[in-house]
Amino acid sequence: MAGSPRLAARATPPHRSPAVAALCAVALGAGLLVAASPQAAADAVRIHDIQGTTRISPLVGQRVEAVPGIVTGVRTYGSRGFWFQDTRPDADPATSEGIFVFTSSAPTVKAGDAVEVTGTVTEYVPGGASSGNQSLTQLTQPSVTVVSSGNPLPPAQVIDARAVPSRYTPAGDPAAQGSVNSLPLKPRSYALDFYESLEGMNVRIGTSRVVGATDPYAELWVTVKPGERPSARGGTVYGSYTAQNTGRLQVQQLAPLAESPFPQADVGDRLTGRTEGPLDYNQYGGYTLAARELGEVQSRGLKREKTMAQTENELAVATYNVENLDPGDPQEKFDALAQAVVTNLASPDVLALEEIQDDNGPTDDGTVSADETLRRFTEAITAAGGPRYDWRGIDPVDKADGGEPGGNIRQVFLFNPARVSFTDRPGGDATTATGVVRERGGAALTHSPGRVEPADPAWQNSRKPLAGEFTFRGERVFLIANHFASKGGDEPLAGHRQPPTRSSETQRHAQAASVNTFVKKLLAADRKAKVLVLGDINDFEFSATTRTLTAGKALKPAVLSLPPAERYSYVFQGNSQILDQILVTPAVKHFHYDSVHINAEFADQNSDHDPQVLRFRP
Repeated sequence: MAGSPRLAARATPPHRSPAVAALCAVALGAGLLVAASPQAAADAVRIHDIQGTTRISPLVGQRVEAVPGIVTGVRTYGSRGFWFQDTRPDADPATSEGIFVFTSSAPTVKAGDAVEVTGTVTEYVPGGASSGNQSLTQLTQPSVTVVSSGNPLPPAQVIDARAVPSRYTPAGDPAAQGSVNSLPLKPRSYALDFYESLEGMNVRIGTSRVVGATDPYAELWVTVKPGERPSARGGTVYGSYTAQNTGRLQVQQLAPLAESPFPQADVGDRLTGRTEGPLDYNQYGGYTLAARELGEVQSRGLKREKTMAQTENELAVATYNVENLDPGDPQEKFDALAQAVVTNLASPDVLALEEIQDDNGPTDDGTVSADETLRRFTEAITAAGGPRYDWRGIDPVDKADGGEPGGNIRQVFLFNPARVSFTDRPGGDATTATGVVRERGGAALTHSPGRVEPADPAWQNSRKPLAGEFTFRGERVFLIANHFASKGGDEPLAGHRQPPTRSSETQRHAQAASVNTFVKKLLAADRKAKVLVLGDINDFEFSATTRTLTAGKALKPAVLSLPPAERYSYVFQGNSQILDQILVTPAVKHFHYDSVHINAEFADQNSDHDPQVLRFRP
């Protein structure tokens, strides 16, 4: 079946279980509307009766008969079905007039059909109840009668900056008890309530700026609020847990990709003209405009950034998540990543890499060495005109560090031996912790390269920090490369629990405390120790993870030296945000920091992360 691979993966079996909700006993009108008496017609259930004034239908679990409406959109792949909408709305702005009908097989109706639908009211939670997503009110096990065809569609509800409230959600309402499901919708007060009040309805956006590039699953993100926390390059910056950016909206298309390829768009481009279709809700972004009519992408010509080269006296240090790099990747990926190191990162002196996989990638046969991966990468850098980097790293215990099964991802240091030297102190391995000693009036590592507290429970099934001791122009510099636990398992921004539960933070907080303690050991041995903690921290500059890393003023986030509009390294669901960081001890002064935007804002990516570069004079 033609369509998005990801949408196909979202297909839901016919035995969807309704969400747990109280049932409301309702007297239903009997028979078809066309044959009903005037009183029966007045009592018949309509779509707004099904949707109700909260997120959970008052008729959940009930069988409803001959519900009338006009088909506004048909989906023939993935979660197959159609949307239809009442042409006789009530006067309550909280009640949606549209609803999705899940048919399991490809529906035979088409847009403009007047239908009467008999079916069971269910609340389906995309991703399952444990995902934290809101539920989608729908009709299942339907019986559909087409009354007529070629009817005009209900006028589309316009979603624009004036329509969407500035407040995101009624978080903290004591009546919610952690969930907004039971709260009456206030679409004029809260953005999530506004979108929920339009669930299943025909909606429209005008020309809108793209804030999340086209992804491999044929979807993009726009903002209908062009003035809402714009980034320096056209995105929307996620600056705090209470600034969720209410104008973001995901856009997909209803036409199968084989019939109509989805447009390629980068952040800052514009989706011009009219984009119209039903408002859906899915597990990969919440409220989504399922476009029956899709506007055209107008490119704004976004360019990949290039950082400044370091001077002779400056040490340039970078961090780059290269997204599961292994020898099974095409040479084109190695070449593109290498060209970025040389051209966009100006060949930094030291490069901390995250997500270097072992020599056969996801093949799970006990291989842990990454020498072939690193040989191919460093040779590609040299071929691109860069230096001949050397590398240091520690092979993990097989299957002990998380990531793609069989891949054994780890952090690795690349360094240019013509500019900087690595201090090798033997003895470090996957399970041996490096320590700190005082040597010649300063701090030194007992093992270099070495791992920071690999036996600490904080690092269970996660990447252990890699510590290394370097010398630049006679000055000792310590680097600690990190890849903290991912955000997997956290509840979504558009979920029913507000604020969302961020369960993954527990491990990152413990990891941050472990690294902070180690940095303090270095500072205790030498209060002027120059230490850089860098890598994929998987958390924001305003997060408790970052506060824990910096506790006692041991470190400061270098990204805070940038204007707020430039603080991002990753784009998720239309929010430009920080995940990758470089933090420095007080002795690292007068540095220049750059988040080099070469991936996260583009549909054509070599990684989903933007590298970070810091230059300073030790």
